[in-house]
Amino acid sequence: MYKEITSNKRRTWILVSGFSIVVMGLFLAFAFASGADPYAAAAIGLVFAVIYSLISFYISDKAVLLTHGAKQIDKKNGKEIYLLVENLTIATGIPMPKVYLIQDEAPNAFATGRDPEHASIAFTTGILSKLNKLELEGVIAHELSHIKNYDIRLMTVIVVLVGLIALLADLMFRMSLIGGRRKMPWPVIVASLVLAGLSPFIAQAIKLAVSRTREYLADASGALMTRHPEALASALKKIRDNQTPMKRANHATAHLFLASPFGEKRGKKRGFFSNLFATHPPIDERIARLQSMGL
Repeated sequence: MYKEITSNKRRTWILVSGFSIVVMGLFLAFAFASGADPYAAAAIGLVFAVIYSLISFYISDKAVLLTHGAKQIDKKNGKEIYLLVENLTIATGIPMPKVYLIQDEAPNAFATGRDPEHASIAFTTGILSKLNKLELEGVIAHELSHIKNYDIRLMTVIVVLVGLIALLADLMFRMSLIGGRRKMPWPVIVASLVLAGLSPFIAQAIKLAVSRTREYLADASGALMTRHPEALASALKKIRDNQTPMKRANHATAHLFLASPFGEKRGKKRGFFSNLFATHPPIDERIARLQSMGL
């Protein structure tokens, strides 16, 4: 467990460093395409990347919760789910996270935040109405595992950084075309276009590389926490069979959720490219792994 926590902290710094390099590259490409001073552009890009990374570190969780219309609840207006979370956090030995509710009939949940002391868990109204107490405990344990393992820091920061890279890449693409009309050297124009075109795919690859393996680990860690893997497996079955996509589902935050917010049909096999760009491992495989734990 401690190995995973250290690994996630290291990956976060690697991600931020890689993000800074990509942003500097985009600013340099912009400078070459527009005829601006490349040294000044690189310096501005570095300063921008550092400031933006700090901002995303501290407010990205709030941005995610706001995106999905999550409303904070407490013992007064959400006693049952609040007490379930509270009991499991006491047993786990981590601080009590803030609990949020999302008005959506699709059963799903996610955790976010920068560390266990500043964490939040959000549940849809659909998951509260469709799962029984044991199944909800399995889901909560899964999300608490994300918090305890520091998955939340890594996966939440990705949301904001990936979105910015895509935005800058699009701007770079347009400015490169303008630079082309100014008769810039064609190798510079080609390099700018390639960098602008590949940046969103690089960002997406980073996001997917750190999200799918996290789900398997959180499933296993959550099952060990409750000593009842069948409860989470049963919850995943209900989520799989529901097939209802979330109303505010979007690709920027999809990797944070317990299961794909776009829905996943039972028995439907993914093609090569669908599997390559999937934010979650196949839900049937997750269920099979939980059922084989034998706790």
